[in-house]
Amino acid sequence: MEKLRIGVIREGKVPPDKRVPLSPQQCVEIMERWPHVEVLVQPSPIRKFQDEEYASLGIQMPEDISHCDIILGVKEVPIKDLIPGKTFLFFSHTYKKQPYNAGLLKAIIDKKIRLIDYELLKYKAGNRLIGFGRYAGIVGCYNGWRALGLKLGKYELKPANLCDDRVEMESQLKKAILPKNLKVVLTGMGRVGHGARETMSLLPIKEVNKEDFLNKTFDEPVFVHLDTEDYFKRASDLGYDQEEFYADPSNYVSVFPEYCNVADMYVACHYWADGSPHFFSKEDLKSPDWKIKVIADISCDIEIPIPTTLRPSKIADPIYGVDRFEGNETDFHNPNAVAVMAVDNLPCELPKDASEGFGRELIDKVLKLLIEGDEDDIILRATETDQGALTAKYSYLQSYVDKANY
Repeated sequence: MEKLRIGVIREGKVPPDKRVPLSPQQCVEIMERWPHVEVLVQPSPIRKFQDEEYASLGIQMPEDISHCDIILGVKEVPIKDLIPGKTFLFFSHTYKKQPYNAGLLKAIIDKKIRLIDYELLKYKAGNRLIGFGRYAGIVGCYNGWRALGLKLGKYELKPANLCDDRVEMESQLKKAILPKNLKVVLTGMGRVGHGARETMSLLPIKEVNKEDFLNKTFDEPVFVHLDTEDYFKRASDLGYDQEEFYADPSNYVSVFPEYCNVADMYVACHYWADGSPHFFSKEDLKSPDWKIKVIADISCDIEIPIPTTLRPSKIADPIYGVDRFEGNETDFHNPNAVAVMAVDNLPCELPKDASEGFGRELIDKVLKLLIEGDEDDIILRATETDQGALTAKYSYLQSYVDKANY
């Protein structure tokens, strides 16, 4: 069988990202599972996994990986690092016509690169094969609990990015002192939402249904996990039809404010599409019934569906306050402030664990198709460019590319 070489490229985007597509042990696993495949790793001073960890397992670490057939990265590959004629897999952030990456896509086409975008790898039903969403939920929910402790002045947790790994981060949750009547609302049933549930399960908090959450008082901490049909309703009769909603959400309104009047913390993990109702308004924030003190906005859609998310926050300074009545940013300790956690690159806080989780999916769900064959054309549907042109599915990007320079 013909030799196949897979290269792991050094992450070059600024600010630097410590994540990798494959851990050292996963590189070995690939070569053992498919003996005709060789994995090479370009040296890097910034990875969470050190070069020595790869080299000690016998993995070749050449500076030049231009002889590899497939190149794996995580974030956008700098134009200067693109290798003509190769197959690249990374998050390109181009399919939505993101203006800051138009030049990158043009360069990929000019260099006759076959681009397979991780974000576009989907089953026929539309659900994604691979991503870091689970770890965004795990870390984002933890950050929410950290923010709550600081807001209430009840406890302090070590920042996630200062923990060595997930085990250390989760051990910090033992310090959390939860008020007996605490109520937490969680939105989103995808990877992110279920990642948040993993963190929630480590705390002494009970899940209840939405009716009890809204109408009952408890002498123990409780949370409710909501899906789209629970907070968006048809304006005419408060009904819900999933197919109708996703086809045209303009006839729907949000009933989420009723949760804002009973919950102490909101963990937002939902997917929000343009045209969907806003969760609550700036006027809702001013209501005397408003109760939420902390919003961990893991979805991080700036200012539109959740108006307290004024900006993304940074890992080093993840919490800011928003004055309920003025709408401006303020100290989150201010009694009138809602504390907002809106870090938009949460998996970077646990680069080792996030990388291992991503690599597991990459091997089992993507490389398997590339190496053994893809009967369902999953790879083909995610191939954005090939042989110096956009593929037919992504031809709508042509005007976006034509206007670009690099």
